[in-house]
Amino acid sequence: MAYVHAGRITAQALKNEGVSHLFTLCGGHIQSIYDGCLDLGIRVVDFRHEQAAAHAAEGWARATGEVGVAAVTAGPGVTDAVTAVANAQRSGVPMVLIGGQGPRALSEMGSLQEMDHVSLMRSVCKWSVSVPEARRIPDYLTTAFRKARTGVPGPVFLEMPLDILMDYLDEDTIEYPTDYLSCAGTAGDPDYVVRAATLLAAAERPVAIVGSQLWWSVRKDSFADWRSTFQVPTFVNGMARGSLSRQDPYGFKLCRSKALAQADVVVVFGTPLDFRIGYGRAPKVPEDARFIQVDLDPQELGRNRPCEVGIVGDTGLVMEAMQAALIEQGLTPKSRQPWLDQLGELEHEMRARIDAEAVSDESPVNPLRLCSELAAVLDERAVVVGDGGDIVGTGAKILDVGAMGQWMDPGPLGTLGVGPSFAMAAKLADPSRDVVILYGDGSFGLNGMEFEACARQNIGVVGVIGNDAAWMQILRGQRSLYGEQRMVATELHFTRYERMVEALGGRGFWVEEPAALPKVLKEALACGRQGIPALVNVKIGQSAFRKDALSV
Repeated sequence: MAYVHAGRITAQALKNEGVSHLFTLCGGHIQSIYDGCLDLGIRVVDFRHEQAAAHAAEGWARATGEVGVAAVTAGPGVTDAVTAVANAQRSGVPMVLIGGQGPRALSEMGSLQEMDHVSLMRSVCKWSVSVPEARRIPDYLTTAFRKARTGVPGPVFLEMPLDILMDYLDEDTIEYPTDYLSCAGTAGDPDYVVRAATLLAAAERPVAIVGSQLWWSVRKDSFADWRSTFQVPTFVNGMARGSLSRQDPYGFKLCRSKALAQADVVVVFGTPLDFRIGYGRAPKVPEDARFIQVDLDPQELGRNRPCEVGIVGDTGLVMEAMQAALIEQGLTPKSRQPWLDQLGELEHEMRARIDAEAVSDESPVNPLRLCSELAAVLDERAVVVGDGGDIVGTGAKILDVGAMGQWMDPGPLGTLGVGPSFAMAAKLADPSRDVVILYGDGSFGLNGMEFEACARQNIGVVGVIGNDAAWMQILRGQRSLYGEQRMVATELHFTRYERMVEALGGRGFWVEEPAALPKVLKEALACGRQGIPALVNVKIGQSAFRKDALSV
């Protein structure tokens, strides 16, 4: 018989879930969990801001497909993490946040950092609860992982009061749940699947939008067969990026707006009809276009636009079922070649516009030239994290990744500052990969201190700043609406951020001429491979390619 503290019990429950890394910023309320992690070989990775620690839990899930875990102290520790949890909730990413709390025995007496965390977190979590006693920790943690993973993935919050975490129990009396999670996916209603397959087969100008739920699908590999069977021009967003190569005959990237504007049938898999696709409404999508919508959340079906066929289900499973229905019904899709050729011409025109600026020798560096040079030095295994507005909008058009999980951006909540956290998580998940953050100079300022955490813990991420001395995505609209003399809070300086990274223990590079980029980028990547974080700070100009891009 051996007595262990509840921090050790917590660590054992995490270990049982396969957790190898715990992301945190230290706090007295949760220190017993660290002690348990040391015993059980779970790496504790610390950050300089709780928001960054919680972002890393989301980043781990995006990089690995598994639930990420962060722990923060009570009060401001939890409130600092709210933004990161909200980002995971809007993006549909599974994570568990453990929050400290004052002793339950002193509840409502005003202990240090005491507040009502559970109510605060409820609006951005699938489940928000306080653990009632030490013996229940394994039960609550396994429930948290089950809730985070199943249905539409998302964040869960567990509060663990100090006196519970400091409690000692006989290890032999602790029960750790087993066989409590089913990995079965949600299959679509067969009748609705047949209707969808029939409608799509008869379309002349179909368009498919495939989103983040593909990444979490139990049958994500069915996407390739579905494309070749239905031969539908397909665009991906969110965490589905990387599932289509530039050479894919049915994969398109640059002409989405023009394709949607001419479509007669639109099928949307696993992504909401939000601002990214004009809410599915005219003028972005014709009113007479027929709509098929597939989502894990039944409440998404018909939101913002009526759908002729709405299917509740796992993206990959529904794709697989649609293929089977096509064969069973004896259907043959109409020829897509004229439509594919038309979109191919549009894609070529857009690519030619990009290529013209991507070879520009102007100084300051054209943003398209910067992104083109970065693309040239990255291999197909590299992970790219987009943390910014305007420069990431540019990079998304040029930077291709080799597979899902290798492109990360804030998602539809648009939370800047995710860069170092997502990158650190991805590098820890697979140290053999190059991991690069494409930054705006504005977004760097939010969590730039995390380069100290990288340097101290030998996490070799590489940042590349497109520095235009502005919050350009906002400034552009402000200037257009109010004029040059009415711009406020959108202009910055050409700050030497790379010197800050050098002071924090990393390597820094300043670039003003495009010819210097290949050598500098390769040198920065070499630093990352040695566990030395690096930042390439590039003074950029403006691109005609983004002149009409507004952020509202």
